[in-house]
Amino acid sequence: MNDLIGDDQTGILVARDMLTLLLCGFVACAVIAVPFINESKKSDGKGISDTEPPGNVIVEARWDDKLRTDVDLWVQAPGDVPVGYSNKSGLIFNLLRDDLGSYADPTEVNFETSYSRGVPPGEYTVNIHLFRNLENVYPIWVRVVARIKRDTEGGAAILASTKVRLDREGQEITAFRFSLDDKGEMVPGSLNAVYKPLRSARK
Repeated sequence: MNDLIGDDQTGILVARDMLTLLLCGFVACAVIAVPFINESKKSDGKGISDTEPPGNVIVEARWDDKLRTDVDLWVQAPGDVPVGYSNKSGLIFNLLRDDLGSYADPTEVNFETSYSRGVPPGEYTVNIHLFRNLENVYPIWVRVVARIKRDTEGGAAILASTKVRLDREGQEITAFRFSLDDKGEMVPGSLNAVYKPLRSARK
């Protein structure tokens, strides 16, 4: 009888030891694997990294806050479709909001903004279009600014800034065109205002 009890206790002790050893082995493998998992995320570009954030090109249009004037911002990134009120997103740019002027607007700011996901090299085009002017007062002056944010540490640096004049409904003007290299730097001599239709290109 004593021999039987001893054998049962020995079996229980052996089973516990085996479970403990298996658990310890699993924990050890997990601890050893953690650095390799983190390293693979950093190296293969699929993990999130604070050291290499995506860059953004930000384009802003601002006109007189008191006017019931619908001015539209149109932008086009390299190799992408024009983005504006009738096509609010492309592969690169997104239009945040189609501002209709002070008419039916809960805010007092006449302002449109587009921003990019990343900074692909090539030519960028920024246009301003006068959709509707309920004030019937001319000219309409619009300030247009393009900025670039290359990292999370610093602010957005100005790439180009200008004021454009709109004299009639339906008028579309190229505020500026510029080219960026693969480092997000403006290509020397690329800044110009040669007209390139964007809104009509969407029809």
